[in-house]
Amino acid sequence: MPDSPPDGAFPEGVFSVLDTDMYKLTMQNAVFKHFPNVDVTYKYTNRTSNMFLNQKAFEWLRTQIAKLANVFVSDDEVSWLAHTCNFFTPEYLIFLKSFRFRPHEQVHITFEPRESGSQEGQVQIEVSGTWLDTILYEIPLLALVSESYFKFCDTDWDHQGQKEKAYEKGMRLMKAGCSFSEFGSRRRRDYRTHELVMQGLIEASKDAASKGYPGKLSGTSNVHFAKRFGVMPIGTVAHEWFMGIAAITNDYKNANELGLQYWVGTFGRGTLSIALTDTFGTPAFLEAFKKPASLDYSTKVVAPTASPSYAEVFTGTRQDSGDPAEFVKLVKKFYDGQGISERKTVVFSDSLDVEKCIEYKRITEDAGLTPSFGIGTFFTNDFINKTHGGKSVPLNIVIKLSSGGGRPAVKISDNLGKNTGDSQEVARVKRVLGYVERDWEGGDETTRWGR
Repeated sequence: MPDSPPDGAFPEGVFSVLDTDMYKLTMQNAVFKHFPNVDVTYKYTNRTSNMFLNQKAFEWLRTQIAKLANVFVSDDEVSWLAHTCNFFTPEYLIFLKSFRFRPHEQVHITFEPRESGSQEGQVQIEVSGTWLDTILYEIPLLALVSESYFKFCDTDWDHQGQKEKAYEKGMRLMKAGCSFSEFGSRRRRDYRTHELVMQGLIEASKDAASKGYPGKLSGTSNVHFAKRFGVMPIGTVAHEWFMGIAAITNDYKNANELGLQYWVGTFGRGTLSIALTDTFGTPAFLEAFKKPASLDYSTKVVAPTASPSYAEVFTGTRQDSGDPAEFVKLVKKFYDGQGISERKTVVFSDSLDVEKCIEYKRITEDAGLTPSFGIGTFFTNDFINKTHGGKSVPLNIVIKLSSGGGRPAVKISDNLGKNTGDSQEVARVKRVLGYVERDWEGGDETTRWGR
């Protein structure tokens, strides 16, 4: 299939394998190298459980998922990836060219009415297969669920003003000195919205540069839109990487270190080096982060003590749960304790808007660190209801790894509301790691973007 829509067309659904987040491809490359034959499962969760799909939305969604079987990576896309992202291994790019979704055997979707005879209900989605073959489903499935809801359930909205709204947000961010990327693939209203947002941000980037504003648009997490608009694809790794390795090895005490070890063993030191810290709580991660950055991923042999630590070779960390101000204090204290004076980066990516970015920028710079921002739903699903003028609330939906190698996969994070997976396994892992329970006032996932 073509990697961009015809001029003037507003396509529905997903028509490009690259219409996904960058970190799905980087993780697939690492899985290709280390875990190509491991079986996994994924499970969909709607955190906004008071928001329902209807039968028409479900039927459309099921049809669009089936159409993923017709999507593949073009020669032009592979050539662009090889030229733009030289960290992908040649063997992986050969594999990616032959990659195909097989939704008829890998995706199981059902509709559960909220009550007998109701046309409204919750969709249940499970994905199963090898990690290598199923890792790319997450982003297109979530984007399709969101599109189905706003195509058939909440329909009192239109695209008017979306480009202008993105432009205004981008200008405010760059005038305030914020460096940011667009991260809105998974919960976008639809492809057309994403397209308009990117157009607005690109225009803002050009105008901000002409005005001498200190901030910048660094790129987008969406690989397809990065190619289409000539910006950098942004992304490193997701919680899934550490969740999968922990489940496969059943070694939660060493899972963070093993995840870092395999990652560096795939891409080398200093490449794709923003570390996601909160899969099993940031304190546990930092214990691994201080270890020598070994390239020997085939064994548990520790690198020579003269080797730099992971904290030294990684350029920074990503904050995705819990209290951002407390996170900055924690990583600053960690770097100081390790004698690291280099100005490291903190990437914020948890439910951001302009005001939060400006606040977190101040906090981070005051601590002697460099802030960056990945802004998602605030860009690609920020609408008003045309009738009453209130907010048209986005779905808060996720797809997480639920098992790896036949064992349950869990995520604990730095916020109780983002715990994921089998409750008994979550409790066991917390005991194993000596996890200290955390919650904060901004952590209610059911009302993250309004009611």
